[in-house]
Amino acid sequence: MLGSTAMVLLLLLPWTAQARVVSGSSSPAWAQCQQLSQKLCTLAWSAHPSVEHVDPPREEGDEETTDDVPHIQCGDGCDPQGLKDNSQFCLQRIYQGLVFYQKLLGSDIFTGEPSLLPDGPVGQLHDSLLRLSRLLQPEGHQWEPQTPSPSPSQPWQRLLLRIKILRSLQAFVAVAARVFGHGAATLSP
Repeated sequence: MLGSTAMVLLLLLPWTAQARVVSGSSSPAWAQCQQLSQKLCTLAWSAHPSVEHVDPPREEGDEETTDDVPHIQCGDGCDPQGLKDNSQFCLQRIYQGLVFYQKLLGSDIFTGEPSLLPDGPVGQLHDSLLRLSRLLQPEGHQWEPQTPSPSPSQPWQRLLLRIKILRSLQAFVAVAARVFGHGAATLSP
């Protein structure tokens, strides 16, 4: 029987960035991306009210799972100068993270509760992730990152996994919103 840390690793493995750059127009609709990313931040914080009140138990080796979860790093070109020089690598990283979280929110981890129904907070969050990822995808170019579907989870693991995933998503969309806020303020035509 796998421990919850091993299960999280199996669910989130592997999320690796491809070195491809999104081709097409050199800049997205920064203002629209900013609005959607701000909405995502709000939805991510309201998607599961118990997230802020429950501290998931830490297990030995728990920090290893953070390597498999998408996050924006310093070398991704999401800083002001990197965005000004070439925003495509940063936008690609954000796109990959959005697709990653779409798959997790559509998995069995987020099914079965009223708040998780399509018209509930998690359904709205999933829809907004999809809309923002579509804004980032170049016209006439179907680009699919290499993100595997999550493995099935056990019912007893789902609450803990939801909390971990939503916390990670909250951090990811907060950084993405800052990127789009900067882009809208300084890079829009």
